[in-house]
Amino acid sequence: MLTAALALLACLSAPQDPAPSDDWLLREQPFPARLEIGADERELRLTNDLVSRVFRIDENLACVAFDDLASDRGLLRAIRPEARLVLDGESYDVGGLVGQPNQAWIAEEWLAGLDADPGAFRFSGYTVGRPAERLAWKRVRRHAPDAVWPPAGVALALTFAPPEGATTLDGVSVTVHYELYDGLPALQKWITVENDGERVLELDRFASEILAVVEWGNSVEVREGVPLRQPDTLHVETDYAFGSFVHESANRFAVHWRPDPTFTTQVNYLLQNPCLLVVEPTRGPDVLLEPGSTFESFRTFELVQDSSDRERRGLALRRFYRTLAPWVTENPLVLHVVSTDPEVVRAAIDQAAECGFEMVSLSFGSGLSMEDESAENLAKFRDLNAYANERGVHLGGYSLLASRRIQPDGDNCINAETGEPGGQTFGFAPALASNWGQEYFRRLERFYAETGFLQFTHDGSYPGDFDAAARPPLQRGLDDSQWVQRGIITDFYRFLRARGVYLRVPDYYYLSGSNECGMGYREVNWSLPRAQQVVHTRQNIFDGTWEKTPSMGWMFVPLTQYHGGGAAATIEPLDEHLAHYERMLASNLGLGVQAVYRGRRLYDTPRVRDAVKRWVDWYKAHRDILESDLVHGRRADGRDLDWMLHVNPALETRGMLVVYNPLDRERTRTLDVDLYYTGLRDTARLTGADGTAREVTLDRDYRIAVEVTVPARGMAWFTIEPGS
Repeated sequence: MLTAALALLACLSAPQDPAPSDDWLLREQPFPARLEIGADERELRLTNDLVSRVFRIDENLACVAFDDLASDRGLLRAIRPEARLVLDGESYDVGGLVGQPNQAWIAEEWLAGLDADPGAFRFSGYTVGRPAERLAWKRVRRHAPDAVWPPAGVALALTFAPPEGATTLDGVSVTVHYELYDGLPALQKWITVENDGERVLELDRFASEILAVVEWGNSVEVREGVPLRQPDTLHVETDYAFGSFVHESANRFAVHWRPDPTFTTQVNYLLQNPCLLVVEPTRGPDVLLEPGSTFESFRTFELVQDSSDRERRGLALRRFYRTLAPWVTENPLVLHVVSTDPEVVRAAIDQAAECGFEMVSLSFGSGLSMEDESAENLAKFRDLNAYANERGVHLGGYSLLASRRIQPDGDNCINAETGEPGGQTFGFAPALASNWGQEYFRRLERFYAETGFLQFTHDGSYPGDFDAAARPPLQRGLDDSQWVQRGIITDFYRFLRARGVYLRVPDYYYLSGSNECGMGYREVNWSLPRAQQVVHTRQNIFDGTWEKTPSMGWMFVPLTQYHGGGAAATIEPLDEHLAHYERMLASNLGLGVQAVYRGRRLYDTPRVRDAVKRWVDWYKAHRDILESDLVHGRRADGRDLDWMLHVNPALETRGMLVVYNPLDRERTRTLDVDLYYTGLRDTARLTGADGTAREVTLDRDYRIAVEVTVPARGMAWFTIEPGS
């Protein structure tokens, strides 16, 4: 079996040069992913010269090393099984080796003495190939020029048979899947369980990843209110994520850092160090495996972090999203219209086309109902979509889901503690597996199929609520309710992604197909006086882009009143408040971020039209660099200049420095700007808004001093290109 595989792997396992010293974030080397096979055919090594994961084939197969090659450090301290299943109430490890004498490190000389667990699934073979599409992505609008789907790399599938003598598992096999990617220190892992036997099996639980990771610290004691810290070498998330704008809490249902009681030599006396990574659903999935069926787990993504520096860690995570969810690079300019009156909508489409906006969304409060299947409703929006297409504009709209209370109450999620609806994330929650839930998604699919809409705002996506009711034939009860409902919502998002629909979802569904989540803001702040909104805008973007690309988060511009605040908070009449309108355009577009421009129109006079068009034209002229990564300079505080730096070493324009002045007077300052992540090393050419260029020399820390003068409440910018 291994000999045959060698022939298939000739192109993947050829000898490679030592790992390059170039920084992978600067894209100077391809860092190709490959599978290497040891001379004795007992070792498989997935590597791309940034990370490596090594498997030993002995009495069973086990991962014996997971290394950060860029930082020259090992991540594992002990061997664990590849996965774990609970089938018909019995727990089974998948792969792994036992007998390690100390759980603090893995010594090479110990490996030959390890044994297979006789009760574990046994390694039976492997195949190798290339990464496949996790979901279909139809590209119907502009995106980053270097976005690739599926990502380049290598795929490895490890197959396991049941333990010897486990006759109740006849016909069952488990496959552990890995993908490692070119140029990225990240891999993807998931499992499939195939039932080719003759009886139904109940898969109560699974853990698709178990890693005994090197501990972060060595706290001897445990003190109340002082948590022990989990390892910071791995960023772990899944596509089983919901209920948050940030990855840490969105992944709370699947990613668990736990104490390891078998690690008896750890420094912590109570053995409470959280250094065991277990990736599994909090509850369930509790699914029935019929004969001839295959179960597929969610996907786990592991990004190895080679630094403790916040900016570098954020840049690595943003590269991760661009590689594994490249649809997040789509970043259309959207006008959100608060009416469905055909005359108002057509006028908004005309203005969007004239000013260069690329999309119109019928916003909350517009009166749009995608659930209305009447011929009149469908015809109305089909006609409006046709009109938008004629003008080169994509049309879309809004639907509310998670924070609704459905009548009758039986179609709402049932609280396991009370036996009644209520007590969910948003108070009440529709049950997605109920008759109402199934009708809701059927109606929305029909709406998109018949109208051709290409944008969707889903307000209150499924946030992970459990449902204690049985809802045949889809849902058996509490234990499978989260698994079933997650499948329903992500199937719908995949349907839209395959149609090219732009998905604006206030939840962490990036890896399941959504384009955009909120950048992070407090809604009532858009009812504050206009001058305060400007500062909040840049603060929110500064804070939100540590781990999101500019295109991954939306902001807000209330052209008409939002929650409140009256005339002091809104821009209408637009001509009267043009200076503020331009400051909001500059703050968002200058940082590469799209906002909810919410109202009935983009302009009310030719003067406003010309200003909006001028800003859009400027944005599109510099779009590639403006939608690239942000390096954080000085956070807005209303007291002095604030600034950020766009960087992209793959472009001719390597950077753009954007500086804002919140003061009512002109301000001059010399900024210390770090150009390391532009990829420039010696000299750079800075060109300002007036076209004046100057050559500067980088110091040996890749920094330059830039003197900048910014007018009162204004903005200054400089493109940065290679020097002569």
